[in-house]
Amino acid sequence: MTPQPEQTKHILLIDGDNVLAELLTEYLACEDIRVTYCLDGASGLAKAFDDCFDLILLDVMMPVLNGFEVLKALGGNHKIPILMLTARGDDNDEILGLELGADDYLAKPFKHRELLARINAIFRRIAIVKNQNTTAINEPTEQLFINQVRINQATREIFCRNKLLELTGTEYLVLVYMLKHHGKILSKAEISEQVLQRKLSPYDRTVDVHVGNVRRKLLAIDPIDKIKTVRGAGYVFLQGEQ
Repeated sequence: MTPQPEQTKHILLIDGDNVLAELLTEYLACEDIRVTYCLDGASGLAKAFDDCFDLILLDVMMPVLNGFEVLKALGGNHKIPILMLTARGDDNDEILGLELGADDYLAKPFKHRELLARINAIFRRIAIVKNQNTTAINEPTEQLFINQVRINQATREIFCRNKLLELTGTEYLVLVYMLKHHGKILSKAEISEQVLQRKLSPYDRTVDVHVGNVRRKLLAIDPIDKIKTVRGAGYVFLQGEQ
C-alpha cells in the first residue's frame, strides 16, 4: 500500500496585530502549515470551539477578550495545544498562561525560526501521543498502576483513586513520563527534552508550572503528595503504597 502523505497542519492564530498575522500566515504557508487568524479574543474563542485545529497561537494583549480570558473560557482541560505569545520578560504573564492551561509560551518579539521551532516541538509531541494511541490499540498492554494512579493509554485517561484526572495534553504527557520513571529523579532538562521536545532554556519555568499543575490536580483527589521536589535536581514520582 502506498503511504498517504501527512495532512497539512492547521493553526489558529488569535492576535490583534493584523500585520503580524498576515506575515505569519505567509511565512508558515512556506512550511506547509495553514493558518486561520482572528484579530480579537472573542472571534478567536468562537473559532477555537470548532475543534478542527492542530494548534492555537494565542496572544495576551488583544481587544474584546484578552488571552487569559480566552484561556479561562476554553477551560483548563482542552485537548488542542496552546502556545501563548507574551510580552518580553514578563514572567507573570508566562506563568499565569501556563497555570490557566497553555502548553508553552514564547515572548515577543520573536524570530520566525524561533516560533517555527516551538511549533514543531508541539507537533512532535502530538505525533508521540498518536503513536502511543496506535500502539495501545494494536498491542494492548497491562495498565500502569503506581501509587494509586492508573494510566489507560488506549483511552489516554489517567485515574487517581479511580477518579478521572482532568489534564491538558501536555500535563498528561508529563504525568505519564513521571509514572513510567517513578522512583527516579527527573531533571527539568530531561522532562523538557523528553516531554516538551525542546531543550530547556535559561530561566524557563514551563516544566515547573506543568509539574505544579499535575501535583495540584492529584492533591485535589488524594491529599497525600505523590511528587517530591528535589532541590537543585528535579522531581520524583513516589512509588507509594499500592
